Amino acid sequence: MTKAISEPIGIAIVDKPAGMTSHDVVSKARKLFGTRKVGHSGTLDPDATGVLILGVGRATRLLQFLTLLPKSYKGEIVFGEHTSTLDSSGEITATYDMSDLTLSDVREATKNFLGEIEQIPPMVSAVRIKGKRLYEIAREGDEIDRPARNVRVDRFEVNPTVAPEVYEVFVDCSSGTFIRSLAADLGVVLGGGAHLRNLRRTGVGSFKENEASQLEEIILQKPIEGMRDFEQVKVDDDTRKEVSHGRVFDLERLETKKEGPWALVDQSGELLAVYKQHGESIKPVVVIVDP
Repeated sequence: MTKAISEPIGIAIVDKPAGMTSHDVVSKARKLFGTRKVGHSGTLDPDATGVLILGVGRATRLLQFLTLLPKSYKGEIVFGEHTSTLDSSGEITATYDMSDLTLSDVREATKNFLGEIEQIPPMVSAVRIKGKRLYEIAREGDEIDRPARNVRVDRFEVNPTVAPEVYEVFVDCSSGTFIRSLAADLGVVLGGGAHLRNLRRTGVGSFKENEASQLEEIILQKPIEGMRDFEQVKVDDDTRKEVSHGRVFDLERLETKKEGPWALVDQSGELLAVYKQHGESIKPVVVIVDP
């Protein structure tokens, strides 16, 4: 009898290069791992670089949790020029004389964007409205009204560069925050316009850029690595068997310290499943281990 070849499964932290879409990275990873089951945890613009987390095999189902993790970015804001895409890839649509801009002016203005804010997604984003992505609508030459979304900005730090109207920027924010919109809106608050360039994602939750590998040197890590930002609950062998069959438990069955989701692991620390609370019970959202 021919022995079945097990599919690869795990998490990979990639340093996305400029010039590739996030989907391009997934396509390359599919060839490298020899499986169609590859996904990513959050789109990066083609010109952007930095941390992109991939899920491979059954671990693609863990990406729903990683997508929600907070993000960290660095880049540059160019004041005095507004572009069609809000970043340097677009055409300049308006120019402003902002030569008298000072560092204190910029830093004071960033305070308007700290904490919980509302943000309108740019037309060139991958946000879906009525089943169609905004960038698809933009390619057709159309623009539609977009509902504002609630996001959170925990850090919005700007520092001067050798170019008088270019500022280095560091942002820590919730998932779903558009840095290019922050840059453009900051320009408006300061009485002119601005756009973003050289965007780099430096972190997704606890996953930092110094852990990310080049695509050609991609390393597949165990599925449990994908849940390291969530509480891990170790279970005994009897419970392990029940988990493998997707058993629903009473909430008090788990000794937890935080709200879910919870990563259930066996005595050796291998990921079995991810559970979430449903009323007074906890149910599996993802089961990794085979029965």
